[in-house]
Amino acid sequence: MPQTTWILVANASKAKFYANAGPKAGLKLIREIDHPASRQKNAELVTDRAGYMQSSGSGHGSRQPQTEPKQNEAQHFALSLARELNQGRTERRFARAILVAPAAFIGLLNGSLDAPTAQLVAQRIEKDYTKVTDKELASRLEPFIFL
Repeated sequence: MPQTTWILVANASKAKFYANAGPKAGLKLIREIDHPASRQKNAELVTDRAGYMQSSGSGHGSRQPQTEPKQNEAQHFALSLARELNQGRTERRFARAILVAPAAFIGLLNGSLDAPTAQLVAQRIEKDYTKVTDKELASRLEPFIFL
């Protein structure tokens, strides 16, 4: 198995996959994924108002979705990123992984990874580094990557 480390830097609407081949090897951008639906407002993500249901009383009730549409989009995005990590593991493209994302999105990613891939996650860093330059990212992650 290669000694490559995959670094996923993400938030609910953007993700970048990087690879690091070893000490002082730097970061190589593998893939960048944009998920614009997560940036939309809840009202823009639904096509209709809440459905109606007959209540046991004299009036009608309104049924709200259990999960807000924006949260649902973030969950779908986390699932697609987890699938990418799962596939990379099964293809033996990395030996360990580092997840960098805001706390709420890290939770979604953790819940979406399969058990063998989750075991390869060496670090979980609860920060949003999606807007920093690659050079700045390498500097901020150096203690975690170049061990």
